[in-house]
Amino acid sequence: MFTKFLIAAGIGALALPSFAFADDGVSPGLFAANNVWMMLAAGLVFIMHLGFAMLETGMTRAKNTVNILFKNTFIVCAGILTYYLCGFNLMYPGDFNGFLGFAGFGLGAGFDAAANTPAYADGGYTYWTDFLFQAMFAATAATIVSGAVAERIKLKSFMVFVLFFVGLVYTVAGSWKWGGGWLDAMGFYDFAGSTLVHSVGGWAALMGIIFLGPRLGKYAKDGRMTPIPGSSMPAATMGVFLLWLGWFGFNGGSVLSADPALTSFVLVTTCLAAAAGGVGAMVAYAFVSSKPDLSMALNGILAGLVGITAGADVINPSFAILVGGIAGVIVVFSVIAFDRIKLDDPVGACSVHLTCGIWGTLAVGLFSTNPEHTLGIQFIGVAAYGLFTVTCAGLLFAVIKATLGLRVSEEEELEGLDLGEHGMHAYDVAPSTGPFENLHLRSPAAVAATSVASSLVGESGTS
Repeated sequence: MFTKFLIAAGIGALALPSFAFADDGVSPGLFAANNVWMMLAAGLVFIMHLGFAMLETGMTRAKNTVNILFKNTFIVCAGILTYYLCGFNLMYPGDFNGFLGFAGFGLGAGFDAAANTPAYADGGYTYWTDFLFQAMFAATAATIVSGAVAERIKLKSFMVFVLFFVGLVYTVAGSWKWGGGWLDAMGFYDFAGSTLVHSVGGWAALMGIIFLGPRLGKYAKDGRMTPIPGSSMPAATMGVFLLWLGWFGFNGGSVLSADPALTSFVLVTTCLAAAAGGVGAMVAYAFVSSKPDLSMALNGILAGLVGITAGADVINPSFAILVGGIAGVIVVFSVIAFDRIKLDDPVGACSVHLTCGIWGTLAVGLFSTNPEHTLGIQFIGVAAYGLFTVTCAGLLFAVIKATLGLRVSEEEELEGLDLGEHGMHAYDVAPSTGPFENLHLRSPAAVAATSVASSLVGESGTS
């Protein structure tokens, strides 16, 4: 059915009248094809939010599932609206000084969208399509932060952070490259966002981890680390494969046209890097443990995807495999390193998005087919985004901590944010009675309630 729809859409596009596009030299068929592909790509990126939600819930404990799903739902809704209000025109302000510009509030501010649609983006696609596609990216950056601060951040505090981070920090940073700013003029290259989306989100996630501190019971006073297993590896696996699917739109849509040669090339390098990342993580973890770790393999896939995102259009397939494979190795030892310095990241967001985002951006300077992409300029871009995001995210978290507070109470964290923040559970059976809950991480009241419930079940003979 879906294939028939695309064929019908293509035939319909070719049949469109050409008078509206005669002055631009863009055929109506190409104009329509570009728009259809870009809107489809926006839909694929949108699906990534479901992938992030499933990954995050699977990698964390069941008692926090509703809270995590609520955060991810809020990010999409608030992110799109914030990007509409001011983000889009901060990120693409038109003529500005290269550091900060603003075209006005809302869509169409200072731009006659109806009159200029055929000429917009050199006739490649419409103004509205551009906004829709870019809005999906904006919300993604905040989702990265959600996983890193999971299981202990106050919901209202996180919501306030998202509004300012998506509306101001991500968009101003994005204008420096994608909006034609100073880094773009310098020659910095980031095709689809290894730095602009993933590292920016990763730097913010790192600041959140630092300000919040680790989850209760994660690190002992003697330095030992206690693993806190996730509640559902099937959900986590489904999340990763949804993200892999969505990445075809993330990278493929960043071609910004339906160019068949370049788009298919990008999809190939993206897919190869993902596969290599998964294998790279599997091999690397074999040096750490004799038992394969599914979560490491899944993060390896994501690491490969993040790594290739900066240069998916300028790195040939063989080097794409190398970039993805190295990213898979890097993510394993990055996760271990973060644990050793007691930075608690429940889903490995910083290792995947920050560490591998940096690697992927620098890899452009090493493997790009374009000689103008140099390692030095790529490093300047990485450093500039790191300094800017750490400063802005740090200030945001500091202000929120001083006013609203950042972390839930110890009692609320032990009993679960689902009950404390939402007054509900994700499942019919309270997660405290499940086999995967760590008893030492529950409050005395929760343990007592579990004991009473168990005795009642035993007396009734109900299984």
